[in-house]
Amino acid sequence: MQIPSNLFLNKTGKPAIYLPTCMVIWGIISGATGAVQNFAGLVACRFFLGFIEAAYFPGCLFYLSAWYTRKELGLRTAVLYSGSLISGAFGGLITAGITSNMDGTQGLRAWRWVFILEGIITVIIAFAAFFILPNFPRTTSWLTDEERELAVYRLREDVGEDDWVSAESQTFFHGLKLALMDVKTWVLTVMMLAFVSSASVTNFFPTVVKTLGYPNIETLLLTAPPYVLAVVTTYLNAWHADRTGERFLHIVLPLCVGVGAFILAAATTATAPRYVAMMLMVPGVYTGYVVALAWISNSLPRPPAKRAAALAFINAVSNMSSIYASYMYPQPKSGPADLTVPISVDCATAALAIIMAVTMRIILGRLNKKLERGEHVEGAINAVPGTGAENGFRFLV
Repeated sequence: MQIPSNLFLNKTGKPAIYLPTCMVIWGIISGATGAVQNFAGLVACRFFLGFIEAAYFPGCLFYLSAWYTRKELGLRTAVLYSGSLISGAFGGLITAGITSNMDGTQGLRAWRWVFILEGIITVIIAFAAFFILPNFPRTTSWLTDEERELAVYRLREDVGEDDWVSAESQTFFHGLKLALMDVKTWVLTVMMLAFVSSASVTNFFPTVVKTLGYPNIETLLLTAPPYVLAVVTTYLNAWHADRTGERFLHIVLPLCVGVGAFILAAATTATAPRYVAMMLMVPGVYTGYVVALAWISNSLPRPPAKRAAALAFINAVSNMSSIYASYMYPQPKSGPADLTVPISVDCATAALAIIMAVTMRIILGRLNKKLERGEHVEGAINAVPGTGAENGFRFLV
């Protein structure tokens, strides 16, 4: 769903209508989940929830890349993803509050209220987005001519070639073909798959924190601080990555912290060092993750159909790690779970992400050397004589 959705978004050029519509539908389905009465109904709701949700995140990544230059994209991606991190921080607190105070309210169990309230809030915010978000620079009707030209010029000056021009100039399958034929797409795919796989610990973070031996409410409260720290480190790292124009170290160094945190968590059962490891796990993975997301658009800037397809393809494949990750984390009926194996796997996949980042760094470094020598580079802007050379286009490394 992610690939055709992003290609459709690129073709229509109307993200301010498409993305909020998807989220309104998502909110309605989420609220409906609170009314299911059997397993079949739950499965149906979850299926359609995932189906419509698939359009949102890769669509937002492409949307941001259509407005911001390559050296502005890291921080903006961090702002986008901080929504997920903040929900991880306060989702546990909200769930704890609902569990403690709303179980039985209006005859409904607490878990039903969680879905209902999530759905209501999502619909309200998504509906407001219809009146706030712009489309692409050339399709936003309320921009003045000067504002539109400035937005278009910024992107053209950054890369040396126009970005989204018109719906007629956009293709569906050619963009996907270009993305799949570029070796950078596959290196980035493996890197992001390893990233998301190592981040699977956050999907079961209450289970991980539960191993400390605290009751349920205290466990939910203890899940918040690591996410708060991750928001801070993510913003700072992305800001510095944009300011310096550097990507590799801003991805690899946080991952090294994550690897150390996983090793510490697997090696000890003492409460204090184990919680220190948990504090470092979340920022260790996500601090570099948002910069890696920006690196995709930075490395595959044009044409926009190729960028849209690559973002969707990479995001879709990387999230496939959730299929096997859900079987790694045990859910014992009594006593703390033994998480040595899943944490070790997360550590290994974080190390794989580092290896793929090194590979990507080498590839881009070699391509930049070719550009410096004036040689033809497939997919680079100076493949068109004059334009890229005049603006000095180089891949961000």
